[in-house]
Amino acid sequence: MPWFASLRDTAKAGLTLDRALSDPRRAVRGALAVALVVFPALALAGPALATSAAMGAFIAGTATFQRSFRPRTSLAVAAGIGLGLSTFLGYLAVGVPGAFPVLLALWAFGAGMAWAVGPTGGVVAATTVSVMLVVVQLPVSVETALGHGLLCALGGAAQALVVTLWPIDSWGAQRAALADTYAALADYARRLRQDPTAQVDPEPFFLARQAAELTPWQQRRRPAGLRGLRGVAENVRPALAALADPRVGAPAEGPARDRAREILAAAAEVLDALARAIRSGDSYRPPRSTPSLALFRPDDKPALAGAARRSARRLSGLLSRAVDSLDKQDQSTVSGPATGPGLHRPPLLRVLPSALRTVRRQLDPHAAVFQHAVRLSSVVTGAYVVARLLGVRHGYWAPMTAAMVMRPDFAQTYSRGVARLAGTVAGVALATLVVRLFDPGEWLSAALAVVFIAGAYLTMRTGYALTTTCISGYVVFLLGLEDVDPTQTAIDRVAMTLLGGAVALGAYALFPTWHTARLPERLAEYLAAAGRYAAAVVRALGDPGERRVRAVGEALLDLRETRSEMLQAQERADAEPHRDPDRLTELPRKQLDRARAAVALLGRGAMLMEAHLPPADSPPLPGTEEFAEELRDATAIGAAAVLLGQPPDFSGLRAAHEKWDARLAALPPESGAEDRGGVARAGARLLMQAVAELERAVRPRRPAEPGRPVPSEA
Repeated sequence: MPWFASLRDTAKAGLTLDRALSDPRRAVRGALAVALVVFPALALAGPALATSAAMGAFIAGTATFQRSFRPRTSLAVAAGIGLGLSTFLGYLAVGVPGAFPVLLALWAFGAGMAWAVGPTGGVVAATTVSVMLVVVQLPVSVETALGHGLLCALGGAAQALVVTLWPIDSWGAQRAALADTYAALADYARRLRQDPTAQVDPEPFFLARQAAELTPWQQRRRPAGLRGLRGVAENVRPALAALADPRVGAPAEGPARDRAREILAAAAEVLDALARAIRSGDSYRPPRSTPSLALFRPDDKPALAGAARRSARRLSGLLSRAVDSLDKQDQSTVSGPATGPGLHRPPLLRVLPSALRTVRRQLDPHAAVFQHAVRLSSVVTGAYVVARLLGVRHGYWAPMTAAMVMRPDFAQTYSRGVARLAGTVAGVALATLVVRLFDPGEWLSAALAVVFIAGAYLTMRTGYALTTTCISGYVVFLLGLEDVDPTQTAIDRVAMTLLGGAVALGAYALFPTWHTARLPERLAEYLAAAGRYAAAVVRALGDPGERRVRAVGEALLDLRETRSEMLQAQERADAEPHRDPDRLTELPRKQLDRARAAVALLGRGAMLMEAHLPPADSPPLPGTEEFAEELRDATAIGAAAVLLGQPPDFSGLRAAHEKWDARLAALPPESGAEDRGGVARAGARLLMQAVAELERAVRPRRPAEPGRPVPSEA
């Protein structure tokens, strides 16, 4: 995409407003927590300490609005501790000549590295940089610095207390993630009626698993209706695909195909009804078009046969299990101890060593997170030094803008930069006009700051430009507690915001992190994960057992994570400005897209085989281990070849497949495994088809000889 078009699209995205608001009750709750600390602090300690308390409460409240499946209280407490520490250290450094820029550079670098543990950590860490810049204005004693830091942390504690005493939709994020999974399955079932080889969106399953990871506190309080449904959804996915795919399910044409379409349509209606019940927490209400699950019985005429018949029966049983789970919720809606081991999410204190190891792995000059941290540290510190040299009273708005704007990718940085500039100008102008016309005192300014905080919380989902407008007004009223000229202050703040935004956007243009150049790396990881998943499925199909089934689940999680990273990198690369993006990678974009489709076919072939995993006491299939081992090794070596820009070699895998296919074809009918052998042979052919398409996709282009046209890759 050319630079002009990319800048135009990102600017448009930054200024776009959605017709969506946060829950008004949550906005009022967050603003109430701020009021509980700002007014007592103002009455007892004066404007300076009230500013620190309000900043801590506001930022801690912002953390509770981030999309996270951790308890909101823990997020508020963790944010408050980080804000208190940054404030305390900042106040100490201001009193030492030349120390604050050094501290700011190190703290901003650490905030940039926090993106390695996830978006929530990155956003909260960036806000600690902005708070350090806002509240730290004059040198103070160690005791006063400690007081400011404790008040900042107290703001986070106030948010945690209010969230605990006034719980609002505590399990809403988990319900939404699980409901989105069932809604995605319903959409998948409808698409399979028209396209039997359609792909399912992996993102809802990825989020549902994250939502299912519970801390011990959550484990004791999880609603009964959220237990067991995610596992059912995981098994519904391959059952739908196996029923629809003509290679292992219903035939492509004829009465059996019509019957399969009827079952898929009815399954979509039931899945939609399940999604609605999960999202609302109400009881399951069967759809009018499918009042019972009798439609899923494959025994009527025209009957499905073979693998398609087994898939239909399995789908019927899975949907019945999901409905029964919701019926049990109606019988007992009181929370109690969860059954089974579940998915464990350690508390924040215990997750700290793992987070540090994750950050340490990103300390690589070629890593996107490391480059973002260096860029953030340089820009924030540089903007602060420039503002101080210019002698502007409110020069801290320049580095604060840079800290809040910069993100690890181009699209978010530029869209947020434009939104930040527009929102800051509007918010400062509006708040300054109010101060100029009505000249509010300390108490009214504090009240107006709380009102603007509620507006910021309420518009979190509307758009960053509108949220920034409210935040800017809040900061103006909060810092307006000091006796300054409002007009000159507004001019300084707008000028410094423009400076900080310009420096941030210019720095990204001069020192970019192009995700286009990382697409081959993401593709290689995706291919290796797909190979491990396919090998695990082949092992479980040929030699079943509980341990092998668990290995399939673990490999599937890795595959979803790598595919999600691949799709995110592709989406970010699409928004990046390049005159010739193919120069950034060894593989042109068209070849990368074809290779990604081939890897998706490899994963789909394994998913169809997963739908027919036999009981643990089934007889083993001969040659399974040898083929699975070769499949895993060949795809891993092929991934390394793709990463190095070389064509992969799957000749050894083809030889292993021919040998395994021959052994399966020779199974005697009395062995009891010939039917499963047919499924294995059909699935293995799909895997080899995917491998062949991958070879064609990444085949190097040969330069055309003089006078001879280049052959088409169609």
